Parts: sequence; C-alpha cells; structure tokens
Amino acid sequence: MRRLLAVLLSCVVVSMAAVSAQAAEGDAKLEPGTARATFAGGCFWCMEAPFRKLDGVVAVTSGYTGGHVPNPTYRQVSSGQTGHAEAIEVIYKPAKISYDKLLDVFWHNIDPTTPERQFCDSGNQYRTEIFVHDATQKKLAEASRAALQKSGVLGNAQIATAISDAKPFYAAEEYHQYYYRKQELRYRLYREQCGRDQRLQQLYGKKAGGE
Repeated sequence: MRRLLAVLLSCVVVSMAAVSAQAAEGDAKLEPGTARATFAGGCFWCMEAPFRKLDGVVAVTSGYTGGHVPNPTYRQVSSGQTGHAEAIEVIYKPAKISYDKLLDVFWHNIDPTTPERQFCDSGNQYRTEIFVHDATQKKLAEASRAALQKSGVLGNAQIATAISDAKPFYAAEEYHQYYYRKQELRYRLYREQCGRDQRLQQLYGKKAGGE
C-alpha cells in the first residue's frame, strides 16, 4: 500500500509540474503579427518603463525566468536560490519595431559589465541576460553584443551578459506590474538611490536609457 501511495504521489507531483510549465508557456500563444522578446536587466521595475513607451510594443510584463522553480514568488526569487532572474517579457509588432531596436534599448538600460549584479542590487537574480526565442533572435543578439564590445564604449571591460535559449516565463505578482506608475515616488527614489541613471550616463552619455 505504501509503495502504491508513493507511486501515486510521484505521479501527482509530475503532473503538477507539467501543468505549471504549461501555464507558463501557455502565454506563448501570440496574436498574428506579434512576436516575443525576453530580457533580464536587473530590477524589472526599471526595465519595464523604457520598453512600454516604444511605438510597436504591445505589452510588457515583469516576471521571472531562467530558473528551476515553477511558479516562483518574489520572495523566493529574491533569495537567489531559484536560479530565476528578474526579467521582462516584451510583446511587439515586428512590422513596427525591429528586434534590433529592442536590443539597442536593452543595452542602453543596463550595465553589461557586471556579472550577477546591476547597480545597487547584487545576486544572480539581478544578472543581465538575453533569452532568445528562435535562431534569428540568437543571431541578432550575438551580433549586437559583439558590436557593443567592439565599439569601445565599455573601455576594456568585458560584457558579462549571457545569451540563452528562452525558458518558461512566470509573470510577477500584480503589484509589480506598472510599478513605476503605481508607486512613482518610491520608484524615482529607488532609481536615484541605486545609482542606475548615474551609471548609465557614465557608460553611454547622451545615449543612456532611463525613465
């Protein structure tokens, strides 16, 4: 009986894991004429704003990806034990805005020279990473990374930003979505105290991102 219960329990666990993965990947259904891009650039509050204002971007969702824990919570991801990074999922219309343009916005809103850290936030959950959804995105991402490295903008520093195949993306809790609007004062204070804009200006000058 105990063996039977153990088998049944393991089947339930596997089934729940499969459902979780499907729930995350269920968002993969896209409207005709749209595509998906996924970027990790440290605090997702700060990455959401620059992409939302772009013409041709349909939606931006803050969330978690790249790890091994299904349906993680913010507290779990913040512990650094899930393998997930704070990230954004961008749904866009390629006819209006190119993936190359999204990459350009991504680079100018991060410090690509710091591994496992962005500005005042440290830990693997704040790493920078590009999660590609097909071979074309991978090729463009690798080319853009090489071009930035070759440009000399970063001096002798090496780019630490990884390029990886996309994994299930889990939307963050609702209070994180549009945080820069919902909690504008706190958001502005966080950006200032974290030194994000100062560092971006130091790296990119007039081309620095920000919101």
